[in-house]
Amino acid sequence: MRLWMKPATIVANEQLADRFHLITLEGPALADVAWLPGQKVQIAMGSAFVARTYTPVEWNPSTGRMCILGYAHGDGPGSGWVRTVAPGDRCDIFGPRASLDLSCLPGPLLVVGDETSIGLVYAAIHQDPTRAVSACLEVEDVESARRVAAHLGLDPLALVVRKGGNGHIFAMEAGLSEAAAAGASIVLTGNARTIQRLRQVLRSQPFPAARLLAKAYWAPGKTGLD
Repeated sequence: MRLWMKPATIVANEQLADRFHLITLEGPALADVAWLPGQKVQIAMGSAFVARTYTPVEWNPSTGRMCILGYAHGDGPGSGWVRTVAPGDRCDIFGPRASLDLSCLPGPLLVVGDETSIGLVYAAIHQDPTRAVSACLEVEDVESARRVAAHLGLDPLALVVRKGGNGHIFAMEAGLSEAAAAGASIVLTGNARTIQRLRQVLRSQPFPAARLLAKAYWAPGKTGLD
């Protein structure tokens, strides 16, 4: 499997807020790589058979440098790596690979998701600075998410506090319906259960499939979701 992996070295691990870490990696194997915002990479955590998937925030093929925004929301290998990886540490990267092709969606864009979707929002904005990109995210800690967004230079995001019983999703559904009526394309990311519910909302409306993309980044009770 290492024949398909790209070796890289950690340059920095900056804790932006409570569970958010901006991690920079570089190496000759990361140079001259064709990458599109929305594509994913898998980073091996000590073994090629223990890996976690991330959406790069940016990738500079000239310098061979890549950044990811990691969110440590549990106690698994991925969260442990995000918290503890340090400059000088080495890892292996598989990818980039196709995940979400934002360029295929017409018009303004709404990204719906959670803490794990902030990197995608950043990448979408920088893919085409002339495009209107907005986001509606369910989060555990609104203040932490705001600090991260401010650090990345993102416009104020619509943040909804995650509540037990999923009552907060009603607010997300309202925003979804408004964006659909305004002609926006929509990308659903983050929690698989939230995506499933919001897709049902869109199916109940005359919303064209050509304006929708969805990708689950994680699901309760599952690990290593790709």
